[in-house]
Amino acid sequence: MKTRDRAVVAAVTVACCVAAVFLGVRPVPSLAAVAVALAAFGCRPRSHEWTGAATGAAGLLLLVATFAWPGRGTTEGSVWHLVAVGAVLLLLTAAVRRSPRRRLLAGGGLGAAAVAVWTVPLVPDASFFECLGVIAFWSVPVAGAVVVGGYPRLMEDRRRQAVLAARRAQQLELAHDLHDFVAHDVSGIVVQAQAARFVAQHDPAAAIQALERIERAGLAALASIDRTVRMLRTSDRNTDGTDGDGGDGGDGGDPTVARTVLPGTGELAEVVERFGETGDVRARLDLAPGVTEALSREGAATVHRVVVEALTNVRRHAPEAAGVRVVLSTDGTTVEVSVTDDGGRGRSAHLPGLPRLERGTGGGGGLLALAERVRAFGGTFASGPYRDGWRVTALLPATGPHATAS
Repeated sequence: MKTRDRAVVAAVTVACCVAAVFLGVRPVPSLAAVAVALAAFGCRPRSHEWTGAATGAAGLLLLVATFAWPGRGTTEGSVWHLVAVGAVLLLLTAAVRRSPRRRLLAGGGLGAAAVAVWTVPLVPDASFFECLGVIAFWSVPVAGAVVVGGYPRLMEDRRRQAVLAARRAQQLELAHDLHDFVAHDVSGIVVQAQAARFVAQHDPAAAIQALERIERAGLAALASIDRTVRMLRTSDRNTDGTDGDGGDGGDGGDPTVARTVLPGTGELAEVVERFGETGDVRARLDLAPGVTEALSREGAATVHRVVVEALTNVRRHAPEAAGVRVVLSTDGTTVEVSVTDDGGRGRSAHLPGLPRLERGTGGGGGLLALAERVRAFGGTFASGPYRDGWRVTALLPATGPHATAS
């Protein structure tokens, strides 16, 4: 509590106590509890931090007026008791709505107890169970105050958690995009640079071709980064609840932009062709009829990720491979995608494989993340040695408009 807030509380409390003396009000603590409530609401919004403490103080004053002040157990001053009860209930509502939880538990509990028992001295001849009934009756407004103050707080907490979860999902999505797409293009640049270094002295023309492919791969990487940044900007605006109007124009805040720009099966031919241009690797795409129609947009994006990640791993871990085959097939209910490299079979002796790409710490999680994504989509994922090379296989449910019901 700030100094000026303390001064306001003290001034209002003293003024109410003096007024109580001059007006002949018997339960002075009840009027003091009302004063605390007036001071707390008068200091809003600064009082949000100490409303819980104010509720406890008003509740303590109400308990003093109920059990320790002269005249207790009589109807004299009961009107002021009732006014104090109303003040404590208002403070309790405000505390449940805004006060920090630790202060709320202490101060709010004291205020709630004071309201629940304030009529007990008025029925001195009541039995134990009658006293429990009276306490239960006055616990109803306490519960009402908790609901009135707690429901908006609960909704706000849920909204905050939803925002955090959405941002976390966006971060993971962006991390996957950087790993799957940008890393794919950058690894191609590295492979081309290595190839250019090997052939520069003996075949300058081949080195020039490699530099041209490096340029194309660099432009593709820049396009991937631009798309990722655009996704981040759009997602941030949508998460904050704004409509995305204004600014530099861009995507106009359309919430579908971040998803529609994701590539699918239509781009696989370009991906395989670009891969085949690097490292003297023969890359082949076998796309069975009906595969594109059997996949939804999300399924096509998952297939694209599987292919890009598998090809990137071939570059990184099997640079000696001479051929890679990408196969997509469907039986109407499922779509199978497999990426298989030959492990170096068929590579000519005069075309030595390029050295493996060096990787920093923290790598190797691409296949694990990919398997998690495939399983989340309802499919199965497998990878392992196959003949002399390596195979990555994913089996996805056909969820497109032309899928066959199983």
